[in-house]
Amino acid sequence: MDNFSNIFKQFSTEAILGSSKLYSSLAAEIAEDPFLLNLASHVRSGQPPANLLLGSIHYLLLNNYNHPLRSYYPSICPSPAEEGTFAAFKDFCKTYKSDIVRLLQTKLVQTNEVRRCAYLYPCFSYIYQQTNQPLALIEIGTSAGFQLLWDEYSYTYNSSKTVITHKSKVHIKAQIIGKGEPPLPSHTPPVTHRYGIDLHLNDMNNTEHHAWLHALIWPEHIERRRLFEQAADSVKQASIQLIEGDGVELLPSVAEQIPKDSIICVFHTHAANQMTAAAKTKLNEHIERIGSKRNIAHLYNHMTDAKLHLDLIVNKERQENVAGETDGHGRWFTWELH
Repeated sequence: MDNFSNIFKQFSTEAILGSSKLYSSLAAEIAEDPFLLNLASHVRSGQPPANLLLGSIHYLLLNNYNHPLRSYYPSICPSPAEEGTFAAFKDFCKTYKSDIVRLLQTKLVQTNEVRRCAYLYPCFSYIYQQTNQPLALIEIGTSAGFQLLWDEYSYTYNSSKTVITHKSKVHIKAQIIGKGEPPLPSHTPPVTHRYGIDLHLNDMNNTEHHAWLHALIWPEHIERRRLFEQAADSVKQASIQLIEGDGVELLPSVAEQIPKDSIICVFHTHAANQMTAAAKTKLNEHIERIGSKRNIAHLYNHMTDAKLHLDLIVNKERQENVAGETDGHGRWFTWELH
């Protein structure tokens, strides 16, 4: 269980940086508790145990499981209690162990963090500036497809610069840290195709799918929940093509359907951390093979490190770029492209 213990210790650090005091304190306690570490070990291979365990319990609480633990969650109780949190948490896990195990064995962590579009917008604008080709989007690990609609949202950067785009009510606010100045055109690049691929697709018209994605949002994050609900409404009306399956395996066949007058933009945010090393290698091989025949962009993080990378193959010439560093929830990013 040492590996699981270390995972929860690391998550505790990430959670406090990500502004969840509740999850940070719980993760630190779970890291030292054999019963809870054993419970977390029921997660499916490749899934992040801390996110999945905490998300599963949040899901049950939001679905009105009656237990004193409810009073500690800001998403449920406006003035949450603080004393005795871990004791209530562990009692809940013992009481509803079978229900928690069922979720750990069947659910996936598929956080649709729509605020990450704050840095996707300038990245896709940069691709268009470099190629002058309309964009054909292929997102691996799309979940419900929120990020495929990045060009239909509105944005405010550094509390002052607002870029108004199109239809949606979604308005994303983010900070640009450092001296880099990303391209933020008032007119978004043309998009010709929107494909999203995932092992399990989430339909926002499906009550359970909606409830699960909602539960993956950390309890203190009111703004994330608001954006999630707005994006869920937007995606219900959107013209996107969602495909259930392995995104790495299906990439070549999807790419073949796209005319060469568009540049293929393969992208994924925080999905590669669930890929095996072999899958990452195969994905890179697919990108290279497609790039030998046509222009392609690959925008990603967590393939080798946490930074946001943008690789371009244009006219068979390859460019490898670091776009910048990003907050996991899209609250801020840096810009390093020129």
